[in-house]
Amino acid sequence: MSERFTGSFTQQEPIPDEGIEAALRVMQSGRLHRYNLVGDEPGEVALLEQEFAAFTGARYCLAVASGGYAIATALRALGVGPGDKVLTNAFTLAPVPGAIAALGAVPVFIGVTPSLTIDLEDLAAQAGQGDVLLLSHMRGHICDMDRLMAVCDAAGVKVVEDCAHTMGASWNGVPSGRHGVLAAYSTQTYKHMNSGEGGLLITDDEELAARAVMLSGSYMLYERHLAAPGPAVFERVKYETPNISGRMDHLRAALLRPQLRALPGQVARWNERYRAVEQGLRDTPGLALIERPEAEIYVGSSFQFLLPGWSATAVQNVIRRCAARGVELKWFGAAEPKGFTSRYDSWRYAPSAPMPATDRVLAGLLDMRVPLTFSLEDCALIARIIRAEVGAVYQSVA
Repeated sequence: MSERFTGSFTQQEPIPDEGIEAALRVMQSGRLHRYNLVGDEPGEVALLEQEFAAFTGARYCLAVASGGYAIATALRALGVGPGDKVLTNAFTLAPVPGAIAALGAVPVFIGVTPSLTIDLEDLAAQAGQGDVLLLSHMRGHICDMDRLMAVCDAAGVKVVEDCAHTMGASWNGVPSGRHGVLAAYSTQTYKHMNSGEGGLLITDDEELAARAVMLSGSYMLYERHLAAPGPAVFERVKYETPNISGRMDHLRAALLRPQLRALPGQVARWNERYRAVEQGLRDTPGLALIERPEAEIYVGSSFQFLLPGWSATAVQNVIRRCAARGVELKWFGAAEPKGFTSRYDSWRYAPSAPMPATDRVLAGLLDMRVPLTFSLEDCALIARIIRAEVGAVYQSVA
């Protein structure tokens, strides 16, 4: 009888008890708004910002309502506006081009390599088209950041890093988010810390930090921040920066602070599961793994592999057969968006010329979540199922 996986690909671990207790204290106080404080108490949000700044090594941090809001705030702080062109990955999720389009700006898509990272040759060729690169470390894959920064610095392009999938990762010892001028993180349920929705924004630039705080809706309460510039910096920007409210509240910050302290250990657990799947799939005929560079410390909260050169029908057959055995795979080559997954040519608010090299990669790209509720035995079973079904379809079409 064929093995079948019966777990859930969307089930997260519970919030730590410490976070639940802190959230209860916030609810019992009735003071959920980040600026609703008593006396000199700093509040959960300001403490989270201070702790996340220390975790990343950044000077400044702002906690906001979502990762998408963090991205849009970073772009606004840089002065991106209607008609401006912003370079970004063709392989990403919809909130990335969506943040650009929401400002009336125009995404300029850069291709993807078979390593699932931004195509640096394509970036160099198109760098003159915009002053900002919104770099998505899509599904946790980090490109050669030293080379990317050299390309962008030579072209005068400022880099905003979307680190929704790389919180806790690094390149050559530098934490993800510390190469660009600003970086955005997500704390949506399927990310590395879970507050349902939420986001964090970091920078070392005092004026960008002050603009971001004002944009988030601080009114004139910016002195209550612990990880923000001093009042003199706000004096320079407060009259010209609009309020586009998107603050994080104390309830979500209370849930997140214990998770931040636990994050290094969680990263190690994710990577154990990632490697168990990788080991089980290695040398599967017709299947290509994504080899991780030595300079990259990744967070294996999702797993990707390629079926290079396969027809759409054959890929769909693998997805169908795996689903029948309880394994949920997402396909980035599908012509129509499905769930969270969509392709650059489905974002019709951001039209693009055809990208044949990128299309070839996406045509065979399959993806799955690896939640920490999976055991190592679960991961080995999932790999056996994928290996068997890929093998069965491959033999039938070979």
